[in-house]
Amino acid sequence: MNDLPNLDAERFSALDHDALMAPGPDHAPRILLLYGSLRQRSFSRLVTEEASRLLRAFGAETRTFDPSGLPLPDDADDSHPKVQELRELVQWSEGMVWCSPERHGAMTSVMKAQLDWVPLSIGAVRPTQGKTLAVMQVSGGSQSFNAVNQMRILGRWMRMITIPNQSSVAKAFMEFDDNDRMKPSAYYNRIVDVMEELMKFTLLTRGSSDYLTNRYSERVENAEKLSARVNQRSI
Repeated sequence: MNDLPNLDAERFSALDHDALMAPGPDHAPRILLLYGSLRQRSFSRLVTEEASRLLRAFGAETRTFDPSGLPLPDDADDSHPKVQELRELVQWSEGMVWCSPERHGAMTSVMKAQLDWVPLSIGAVRPTQGKTLAVMQVSGGSQSFNAVNQMRILGRWMRMITIPNQSSVAKAFMEFDDNDRMKPSAYYNRIVDVMEELMKFTLLTRGSSDYLTNRYSERVENAEKLSARVNQRSI
């Protein structure tokens, strides 16, 4: 440690391989699905419904949030019932699926509003930190990746483990039958891939997510705050 003079030796620790490999809980992985359109026949909703069926086949417990009635951020108090419903689902979940249409080259306002209502912290709890995330989008025209790229940025900002795979469904209106079920296609196969990967990452990380997101810089900061609080000379 002599060649690291800037390091706080008390807050620095070697990697704990047992913590990295800690087994997860016994219950089925809990996956929350969010979609970004309020249309009666919303293709982002239909994609999340297909994803939910696949996740359950892989052994997950799923819940889907209906964004209808969710107020705009800052246009209501966070005690609003829809805000409380969303936040409770986020805390319940161990992983998430976000699926948005691409509108004007970006995710929709409906999608962004849901994510803006999820705080980075609630008291001492970071409700999204260490949870897995899969991102998907639907497009009315040719295949694009603007929405999934934006959601990846948000996932990183919200300290989530965003899996490498993703799905972008072009001309989504052509991919569903009259019963609102997705037709066999390479797009459908990719969604299977994404849900399978999400489940694998969730099972691998949920037992060690707290350890994976334990940061040296925050340990130093918390120690400094504690020292300032108990130091009588600062009173």
